Parts: sequence; structure tokens; C-alpha cells
Amino acid sequence: MIVLTRLNGKGFVLNAELIRTVEENPDTTITLVSGDHIVVKEPMAEVVSRSVEYGRLLRRLLPPS
Repeated sequence: MIVLTRLNGKGFVLNAELIRTVEENPDTTITLVSGDHIVVKEPMAEVVSRSVEYGRLLRRLLPPS
């Protein structure tokens, strides 16, 4: 889960595994696998960075194979 901010300033938590695409034109728009769109204050690079870090965290929680 990653913490993001809507354009109105309210924070929310998003399951990063549900992200299909992230675009910046000029606002950052996240498209979810469901087709829903969310516009956030964070730049695209920050959303990607937080999503990658979330994925790394999940992999660290897995037992060694």
C-alpha cells in the first residue's frame, strides 16, 4: 500500500498492485486495473518510486525459496 494525496489535499492509501498505468499530463493520473482513474498531487516519478519500494517490501517478506 502506498500513501498518496488527492488534488484537494486529502491523503489516501492505494494498493499499488492495482495500478495499470501512471501518466503525467500535467496532473498525475493513475489508471487502475478496474479502469478507474485517480488524479494525485505527487509527480509520476514519485508514484513509481513508492510503488517500486512497496514491491521490494513485499519481496522481503517472502520466505527464502
